[in-house]
Amino acid sequence: MSPATTGHALPEPYPTAGPGDVMERQKLLRVGGRSVSWVPPLLLLVAIAVADYNTTGEFRIISWIVLVPGIAAALCGVWGTAVFAVLSMGAYTVVDNAWPHQFQAGLPDFILVALGGVLATAACAVRVRGERRALHMRDVTDTVRRTVLRPLPPGWGGLEHAGVYLTADAQARVGGDFYDIQPGPHGTRVFVGDVQGKGLGAVETAAVLLGTFREAGFHEEDLAVVADRLEARMVRHRAYTTALGRADGDRFATAVLLSFPADEDDAVDTVVFGHEPPLAVGPSGVRRLPVAGGLPLGYRDLAPGSLPVRRVRLGLDETLLVVTDGVTEARDREGHFFQVAEEVRRAVAADPRLMAPGRLVLVVRDGTLRHCRGHLADDTTVFAVRRGRDTGAGGRDTGVERGEGGRSPL
Repeated sequence: MSPATTGHALPEPYPTAGPGDVMERQKLLRVGGRSVSWVPPLLLLVAIAVADYNTTGEFRIISWIVLVPGIAAALCGVWGTAVFAVLSMGAYTVVDNAWPHQFQAGLPDFILVALGGVLATAACAVRVRGERRALHMRDVTDTVRRTVLRPLPPGWGGLEHAGVYLTADAQARVGGDFYDIQPGPHGTRVFVGDVQGKGLGAVETAAVLLGTFREAGFHEEDLAVVADRLEARMVRHRAYTTALGRADGDRFATAVLLSFPADEDDAVDTVVFGHEPPLAVGPSGVRRLPVAGGLPLGYRDLAPGSLPVRRVRLGLDETLLVVTDGVTEARDREGHFFQVAEEVRRAVAADPRLMAPGRLVLVVRDGTLRHCRGHLADDTTVFAVRRGRDTGAGGRDTGVERGEGGRSPL
């Protein structure tokens, strides 16, 4: 399969699905940017007319011209199909009248061709309407995706960052994985995670958690308070879905919460909610951060009390890599799991430039797809982040988007 991917591009307007652009966006045959969808039905029309002219009177195939508007209905627009319906009737009349009276197919076959043209035009109208609806739904899905996985400007919060998001369903375009960066007066916070389950319920939960993170991550000085706010919001959301009678009242989320302090350039504060600890990728190799894996969001009642916040020292060239279980649970033909740490270690040893976030996420993405042969069993997120080379702690953003153009490494 061909998974859908998304990176950190700056916002671009999405075209809406209007009646004037549906066929232009859904052309099946294009050469040099121009549509040639009219060529197959035209060639079929000419072929049938020529073949009928070169056959004997006892074997007439002009009636097969009824296929022409049917082919046009599958490839062309409504007006194009109507034109081929009229051309088919005209060609039938001309070719049939060119034969002596005793060999003419006659009125019954003409009625068949005319009726076939009308039905083909109607079928084309139904197809185009379905395409328009599908495009509208795609636009809605893209809007939801940009709400959950909002585009992150390059250098946002004084961090170099890059992310890849792959959906197990190439048509879904959005799932329960999430990530975000929130600059604030107390440093820059990063939130990466995975909501249990699939479908719109998982997307809704991800949006709820991200909304809480964006507010608490900006206003709260203590990272433990941010973690508590996230846990409380998850519990409230579960109570809400249970009250609605939905079956996802026990949903949970695993996540990693990071904070790059505003006053220290060589440290990161971490809270882990039942997630794989981040990997620190640097010139000296790959190491897993020594952070305790607490319970997932939504299960704090099993172990009351705040999760510990662990401050870890980082090298200036180290990049933090966070992946969801779509990476760690990817399997090959023999059922072996993908060893992301080993893959990254080999790649960085061969080329130290791959430590850069934009290149690192591509290494993990390609390795994951290669390992599972493109058959992802779950939505997959790869997110890499490190302090910007030209932005120290004192020069960090405090929530105001900078007027930077261009794109991130993806």
